[in-house]
Amino acid sequence: MGTFSRASAFAGDSNLKEDHVADMLTEEGKRVIRLNRGDPTVYFPTDRYMIEAYVKALKAGRTGYSNVKGVLGLREAIARRYFRRYNVSYDADDIIITNGVSEGLAMLNAALIDANDRAVIFRPYYTLYYPGIKTRGGVPVIERYMEKDGWSVDLDGLRKSLKGSRKRSKYLLITNPNNPTGTVLGEKVLKEIVEIAKDHDLILISDEIYDEIVFNGAKFTSMSRLAKGVPHVILNGASKCLDATGFRIGFMIIPGNDRISRELRDIVTGFARLRICANTTAQYAVAEGLNRNAEHERASRAMANEIGRRADYMARKVNGSGYMDVVRPQGAYYIFPRVDTNAFGMKDDLEFVDRLLKEEGVELTGGSSFGEKEHLRIVTLAPKDILELAINRITAFCKRHSK
Repeated sequence: MGTFSRASAFAGDSNLKEDHVADMLTEEGKRVIRLNRGDPTVYFPTDRYMIEAYVKALKAGRTGYSNVKGVLGLREAIARRYFRRYNVSYDADDIIITNGVSEGLAMLNAALIDANDRAVIFRPYYTLYYPGIKTRGGVPVIERYMEKDGWSVDLDGLRKSLKGSRKRSKYLLITNPNNPTGTVLGEKVLKEIVEIAKDHDLILISDEIYDEIVFNGAKFTSMSRLAKGVPHVILNGASKCLDATGFRIGFMIIPGNDRISRELRDIVTGFARLRICANTTAQYAVAEGLNRNAEHERASRAMANEIGRRADYMARKVNGSGYMDVVRPQGAYYIFPRVDTNAFGMKDDLEFVDRLLKEEGVELTGGSSFGEKEHLRIVTLAPKDILELAINRITAFCKRHSK
């Protein structure tokens, strides 16, 4: 392991183990219900016009290297999207196309985090946040989303932590809508986060990959509208809202003419140059998806509404099971129920998901992968009949092991 400790290993290691077990069970002829991976394309096919645009770009020979920042037409389409949706003006040069949001995160950590540098993230967190900081030798500063308040940010705890720290953190990262909890932060809370970042000279990073997957009356507010005057980065991409996970097209927006923003934009562009470019052909297809706004809006809203119905159904079933409870989701496509594993004679959530998979053929992700023990992440993308079969198996498992 060299200079890296076991703590720096990816939290998703347990997922790899469960995937392997699931594959083995499938090969044995057992039906495995996989509610562990947030891939919408399994149940909501990518829009046909994007597929056709991909094929058209291939036939047109758009298969070479693109600009290191990405195809200009795509960056301009993204800028138009943000003006259309959020009334925010960006220049194409503010935008860098990445191989998914995950590459954008890696570039930001490479640019901002050296040994012992600190960065603020909130628990539960997306699985790549913590190890992304650790693998750079950095120190994750873990703040809290509060489950009792609907997974809202513990603002008082954040202020106290930052005020009492002897060493300044480099950045503060939020996810909105949230993976894994499915909650959406309100504008008032977001404004306070902006002020806290400003007061403590933090670069604000907002992962908004689910910004169109919102339901149950929730209103999404992009940090692009609120963070003017504070160095900030917006992360987004085609995987979720454009339903094109395998295209691996993400982007980051680094606006502003202040010194920090200019330097960060230049450094990240340098890292983009090291890997030459993102998938060129896919960039043209994503640009087509963004440019066909009316069709995209209809498809996106229909998908979000249907996901909302499925998430609500699963949340009701979980809360009615008598064994778990969950905060009603407002966005993304996950629910994150609390489970008392001790009540089933199990040491933790990882043992729970392992035994559930082997005994009932239902694959979930343990909350420990997101830094929050005694929870389960359940993906709610599947149709109602599959979700019903899954919750019936989960409930039977809980009943069988209940003390």
